[in-house]
Amino acid sequence: MDSPWDDLTLAFSRTSMFPFFDIAHYLVSVMALKRQPGAAAVAWKNPLSSWFTAMLHCFGGGILSCVLLAEPPLRFLANNTNILLASSIWYIAFFCPCDLVSQGYSFLPVQLLAAGMKEVTRTWKIVGGVTHANNYYKNGWIVMIAVGWARGAGGSIITNFEQLVKGGWKPEADEWLKMSYPAKVTLLGSVIFTFQHTKHLAVSRHNLMFLYTMFLVVTKITMMITETATVPFASFEDTLSRMLFGWQQQFTSCEKKSETKPSFNGTGSSTSKPIAVASDAVKKKHTKKTS
Repeated sequence: MDSPWDDLTLAFSRTSMFPFFDIAHYLVSVMALKRQPGAAAVAWKNPLSSWFTAMLHCFGGGILSCVLLAEPPLRFLANNTNILLASSIWYIAFFCPCDLVSQGYSFLPVQLLAAGMKEVTRTWKIVGGVTHANNYYKNGWIVMIAVGWARGAGGSIITNFEQLVKGGWKPEADEWLKMSYPAKVTLLGSVIFTFQHTKHLAVSRHNLMFLYTMFLVVTKITMMITETATVPFASFEDTLSRMLFGWQQQFTSCEKKSETKPSFNGTGSSTSKPIAVASDAVKKKHTKKTS
């Protein structure tokens, strides 16, 4: 007989993302686009370009995962329902009278609810990407991790390409050079679910989905309430970085210390030379006077 915990996690893992969780994901993505400088003006001047950018924000992870698996990148257009739903949210977000959608979204409880629901969709995307990659490459760890990561956080990478085409790309904002918190936590989730899928992690999938989703939701809401951008596991990253990649710095510091020690020993000889030279000069002067 299954325990209540197993019943809860199993029912949670079978929750459908359509339509409410998908709506939250599209709303957060479109509002993030609208907050960019000049996005509203572009929507009025060139609605098609604004719509295409919004679709990249909403479906960027699916597009990138298709590219990695050599599938048609525009396959997301085949889902007419999701395209119409995302397009409707884009339209009311940019062209609603009196900007009512932005005013309603400005309330913190609404943002917390939408952000929490969006994090739930992140788990489903990671699991879907790992499973889909396993169909092509059986137990291919690297491929499964890459596709799961791309589907869960590929929207930011795709939007970087869109900014590069428009001429607004900035190297310091690139996800490959400076990974954001969503990219890091998605990579962590992709690794965990890959190990679970290959039977190297002794935990059921529905339990892992529930625990990982709760971690995402609680962390995201806490960061929004406290208005901090500090990554929760930043201390762990720093410790792991020092353990794995800090040896060269330690060796260089030791070499510098070893180089500075002889310099202290040699200061006596270097200072004694001018004294010896001065004494010789005094002796020569003394001999001249006596002569």
